Amino acid sequence: MTHFLIIGASRGLGLGFSIGLPDPGDTVFLVSRTRPPSLDCSDQVSRFWIQADLSVPQTAAVKISEAIGTRAVDFLLYNAGIWEENAFEATYSFEESTPQEMEQIIHVNLLSAILCTHCLIPNLKLSSNPRVVYISSLSGLDNSGAAEVANTASKFGLRGVVHALRECLRQHRIPVTSLNPGNIAAEIPYEAGAEEAIQTYHGTQIPMQDLVLLLRCLRQLSRVSCVKEIDIPAIPDLYA
Repeated sequence: MTHFLIIGASRGLGLGFSIGLPDPGDTVFLVSRTRPPSLDCSDQVSRFWIQADLSVPQTAAVKISEAIGTRAVDFLLYNAGIWEENAFEATYSFEESTPQEMEQIIHVNLLSAILCTHCLIPNLKLSSNPRVVYISSLSGLDNSGAAEVANTASKFGLRGVVHALRECLRQHRIPVTSLNPGNIAAEIPYEAGAEEAIQTYHGTQIPMQDLVLLLRCLRQLSRVSCVKEIDIPAIPDLYA
């Protein structure tokens, strides 16, 4: 039985993870600002909602820590991520981004990741086979070509967090991984299946099922193995 903690679990990719990743008998703690629909699943998975606003990092970290208490966490997955208005579109403009928007992106994508992980280290140390995975992006790779300044900076920084944490947690044998995907078909419900996503986007966006399979592989590794980074572009992604 695995105890998951998924941060950013109410919609899109996080919702898909909360449905596809656990097996019957597993326990999943879901962190989000709004109620996750996966709480209504009847699949013999125990799910608990921790309501927290990641744009207020210190408060969110305290809420998560208090809710988890002294329980072990086997798999910590930081999936939360937001981006600028008109991001990834030709109409995106750095000059039109507001300081408030950029600050919120850094708080949710980066600072919350650091503070939430910091408070959960004691819980990870209680696990017999812990693992930490951060969902970054191809945008965070060197010279990716992404123009969205705050989002790119946060994803680049998140990879830096992963590299540093790997050294901090090495003595406790807690592997830390950055998963860097390209375009994801996150608008297609997980239950619809991979083929639906492939057909809808004509093979240009990654089905959520592919990322779930990667995480399931990581979950089954021993704590002797540390997968540092996984880059997974969609075939047409220019970042590839």
